[in-house]
Amino acid sequence: MGTSVQVTPLCGVYNENPLSYLVSIDGFNFLIDCGWNDHFETSLLQPLSKVASTIDAVLLSHPDTLHLGALPYAMKQFGISAPIFSTEPVYRLGLLTMYDQYLSRKQVSEFDLFSLDDIDSAFQNFTRLTYAQNHHLSGKGEGIVISPHVAGHLLGGTVWKITKDGEDVVYAVDFNHRKEKHLNGINQSTFVRPAVLITDAYNALNNQPYRRQKDKEFTDTIKKTLRGDGKVLLPVDTAGRVLELIQILETCWDEENLNFPIYFLTYVASSTIDYVKSFLEWMSDSIAKSFEKTRENAFTLKHVTLLVNKTELDNAPDGPKVVLTSMASLEAGFSHDIFAEWATDVRNLVLFTERGQFGTLARMLQADPPPKAVKVTMSKRVPLVGEELSAYEEEQNRIKREEALKASLIKEEESKVQGADINTSDPMLIDASSTQPSPDVAGPHSGGYRDVFIDGFVPPSTSVSPMFPFFENTSEWDDFGEVINPDDYVIKDEDMDQTAMHVGDMDGKLDEAAASLILETKPSKVVSNELTVPVKSSLLYMDFEGRSDARSIKSILSHVAPLKLVLVHGTAEATEHLKQHCLKSVCPYVYAPQIEETIDVTSDLCAYKVQLSEKLMSNVLLKKLGDYEIAWVDSEVGKTEDSTLSLLPLSTAPPPHNSVLVGDLKMANFKQFLADNGVQVEFAGGGALRCGEYVTLRKVGDASHKGGGPGKQQIVIEGPLCEDYYKIREYLYSQFYLL
Repeated sequence: MGTSVQVTPLCGVYNENPLSYLVSIDGFNFLIDCGWNDHFETSLLQPLSKVASTIDAVLLSHPDTLHLGALPYAMKQFGISAPIFSTEPVYRLGLLTMYDQYLSRKQVSEFDLFSLDDIDSAFQNFTRLTYAQNHHLSGKGEGIVISPHVAGHLLGGTVWKITKDGEDVVYAVDFNHRKEKHLNGINQSTFVRPAVLITDAYNALNNQPYRRQKDKEFTDTIKKTLRGDGKVLLPVDTAGRVLELIQILETCWDEENLNFPIYFLTYVASSTIDYVKSFLEWMSDSIAKSFEKTRENAFTLKHVTLLVNKTELDNAPDGPKVVLTSMASLEAGFSHDIFAEWATDVRNLVLFTERGQFGTLARMLQADPPPKAVKVTMSKRVPLVGEELSAYEEEQNRIKREEALKASLIKEEESKVQGADINTSDPMLIDASSTQPSPDVAGPHSGGYRDVFIDGFVPPSTSVSPMFPFFENTSEWDDFGEVINPDDYVIKDEDMDQTAMHVGDMDGKLDEAAASLILETKPSKVVSNELTVPVKSSLLYMDFEGRSDARSIKSILSHVAPLKLVLVHGTAEATEHLKQHCLKSVCPYVYAPQIEETIDVTSDLCAYKVQLSEKLMSNVLLKKLGDYEIAWVDSEVGKTEDSTLSLLPLSTAPPPHNSVLVGDLKMANFKQFLADNGVQVEFAGGGALRCGEYVTLRKVGDASHKGGGPGKQQIVIEGPLCEDYYKIREYLYSQFYLL
């Protein structure tokens, strides 16, 4: 039978919740994505907690909260210790996203689900891969190959291809086929005819206008607000779609010589742009070519100012401005506070570029019609004073005393254990219970046990034998001297990450807000009050999510033509709509499982592993065909000593077989070949090729094959048996390999 494949959704089916799925391939369990929402609801992670101990590897597809937000919590609370695979941008930008999430919440609440140390610990176990790199797993995953491919949507976004025994399992969610200013689109030809395709129905009911039209509407709307003396708030993610918006605004400001200020405000804004500047090879072809010609980095920003705390924005000159700031949900971060300030002015605009997560303030404001007023909770952290400070310090002192007492008890227990384990036959043994040396010990003529007395040496209180200071030299030497370990002089990734937190902007300034919050040691508390904010500003939603729309999704699925299709992540209506379409037009096996429902999507193909014996291969003549070598083999099946199937030479003469022509004929290429050989040739109606005066070639049989993959073709030669007929047939045969 084929490779065994089971899929179990842990979160994100029949709704827009975060994405997390368990995919088992021949007993090897992949956790693909480990997302969380902006409410950080622990109830969403219950299914994950049940299977955490069985996870063998983690694959991450995008660097946003919906795809990796639960990773620090899951690794700390559920004990996930499996290796994690991603691209370099997903690793770097995902780390910054989690920093920003933590710092945004710590400033306004007693957030304790995870800490900065938990984030760093979770991101230490990453293996970073490049696009199209084949990574062979070992141990339990022997024989499985994983490979990341371009997904679009976010920088470093990945479509994962998992291959075992020649069968592909493809995980493609939140992909984009369109080329954008800073990203390439998905390469559909990479995933033709997989055994299993796991994809989402998030956009199955939405269609989008052309990109240029959409970009123009976006910039025109912003310019209209600014020229009306208004301010524009763009709630965005930390390091994802905001990069595309920055490029659109930079281009517009360049072309029209606008001088309205643009601010990018997050706790990690400076570090984000610093990292992005080094990721040009992960971006669109146009950005790479531009850099090769001009040596100008597209993210050396001319019009966007980077800010890392709200005080800098408050100190900026008053007047029209554009502010891109996190979080997109308006649940926390600078966007929450700025919205409360700006929403009361009719001249201002709050422009949403992605759908708000369910139950968030952003989703509420995107309703039709929008609310006229909303209740928001304003929170800030203030230092403790007076009685509160005294009570806090007293509690901290009590905790320290308890910890010191515990440490001393543990040390005492360890001393007792060491004393019990000492070998009593040691000739250097002293009686640790005796404080004064016995006369027999010091006497020069005693006939009993003699100890060693060292003048001026006082052994530690925990020792039971005299101890001499000794430092072993562990250095290794070779013919050229002491061996140097290069790793001692390499800056480690975690050191770079810590440095990045303090790298600062282009002027060398610290990420002040982040640094002050990380290094803050003064005791503080969170003070909150609830406000009713009248919504007088304009509210507008424009789709800049960077996902393929409904028309494109259906077309891509028809082209990819999977043998089996699994639909996840989308509303119930969108999921059911896409399921019915795919059953009619894509493939007969379409699944849409519920949470914790395991579906078996094992291939119906029968595949067996066999060895090619040396006796058989010694008589086989291989012919080169592209990247492969092919041959016709007649053999019989036997078994080796370890019971592995093996192909052996036939014991009798091989039976005759019909000739097989292997290759893929392109009629346009064959037309040029015939013309180069002096044959008068032209295309006739219906794609037929008229060769000379009498002979016509027609190709049939491949157009009906879905996905454009390998299949049977028939080349029909029509015409009378004449010299031209045989000559054209000979030319035709030369385009194939005859087996």
